[in-house]
Amino acid sequence: MDNNNWNFNNTYTKLPKLFYSKQTPIPVKKPKLILFNNTLATSLGIPFELNAFAGNEIPKGAELISQAYAGHQFGYFTMLGDGRAVLLGEQVTPNGERFDIQLKGSGQTSYSRNGDGRAALGPMLREYIISESMYALGVPTTRSLAVVKTGETVQRQKMLTGAILTRVAASHIRVGTFEYASHYGTKNDVRALADYTIERHFPFIANNENKYINLLREVIKRQALLISKWQLLGFIHGVMNTDNMTICGETIDYGPCAFMDTYHPDTVFSSIDIKGRYAYKNQPNIALWNLGCLAITLLPLLHENESKSVRIAKEEVIKFHNIYENYWLSGMRSKLGLFTESKNDNIFIKEFLDLMQKYEADYTNTFRNLTLNKQNNNPLYFSIKFQNWHNRWQIKLDEQDYSKEEVKMLMQVNNPAIIPRNYEVEKALTAAEKSDLSLIHKLLITLKNPYNYNSIQEEYLISPAQATCNYKTYCGT
Repeated sequence: MDNNNWNFNNTYTKLPKLFYSKQTPIPVKKPKLILFNNTLATSLGIPFELNAFAGNEIPKGAELISQAYAGHQFGYFTMLGDGRAVLLGEQVTPNGERFDIQLKGSGQTSYSRNGDGRAALGPMLREYIISESMYALGVPTTRSLAVVKTGETVQRQKMLTGAILTRVAASHIRVGTFEYASHYGTKNDVRALADYTIERHFPFIANNENKYINLLREVIKRQALLISKWQLLGFIHGVMNTDNMTICGETIDYGPCAFMDTYHPDTVFSSIDIKGRYAYKNQPNIALWNLGCLAITLLPLLHENESKSVRIAKEEVIKFHNIYENYWLSGMRSKLGLFTESKNDNIFIKEFLDLMQKYEADYTNTFRNLTLNKQNNNPLYFSIKFQNWHNRWQIKLDEQDYSKEEVKMLMQVNNPAIIPRNYEVEKALTAAEKSDLSLIHKLLITLKNPYNYNSIQEEYLISPAQATCNYKTYCGT
């Protein structure tokens, strides 16, 4: 096996041993490549090696581990860990960047909790499609390098085709990793994890007077930016447990996630989110809640006096909403072609969103139509309130010292023409289960350039029929 392009430099195993367990992937019977991300592989400096992506052979320099972590799942704390994933190692790219290379669905681990450690083809293909689409949309995200069929079946509600996904991440350090260190380790373990995280993701604060306060600040900023991007695109993660919140600010774990079609703040896609904890409108508040969990783990490091430490944590975490609102408001202005700020922009934008909700307008297509100065047969466009709002919007645009072309360009680079529509993704996955990959390849090509408005996208712009809107997604475990 040619290992010339693997360039592992593994650092996570320098942490105390409670943070991981040595783990070897369980070989599969008959691996077959389904998808391979050539562009990503080239940027990583990684060669195509089917057996490596199936877990049947180990690349030179790999240091195989599964990571331990805990988390609050739907608000309840529990011990977790990589129950079906093995980290091959940390690949240093030709540009000197560092990325985790992880096999997902590679068999049982020390943290499987009676699970089989395997994954089904559908959810792995779904993660590939959505994560690569998020990357193209400009959202910080883990990425997908390969999907391999295992030649075996996995049992869920029924027997399904087995598969392994190769996931790429800046790291897999989660809020839940800190919760694990705090709950099961010592203050020194929390400090070791915090120091490692700073060195890996925030080296510019390493010499600050209180680097741990600054660590919390940096995570808050990254999460505020990430959630604002989700909200601006109508993306619903579906399971914002603390173990699904990375410290580096990447979207991770594409289980029960989806994009809104009809705009409604209460939209939920996850089959297990009965009470709407992770609904679209709740995502900023859940991020704040999760950051509170992170802050609690850092209390021993923030100040030697406990009461002062608590005060510092509260002061920092409470800043999240203002940071988030600034990111979101700036993004919304750009979606509407507004270069300049006005005092009542927030109210103006909310009026528009309320109209979209009232008339059940498609979220993505409505902003696309504004960008192109188009209308369709949705009742929204015929309402007096929208026409009044639209006139006020035109006045705002005319008052700016920017040309119509500049306004359109600002809107176009902030309003995607295409998203991975739920029903299109499901059609592609259904075909793939029958060994027809043509729809997936076509969809992936179309999703690569979401801000380049072109005729190829036309068939993917159609909103689903109302009968198909009660869409449910599943975690795939």
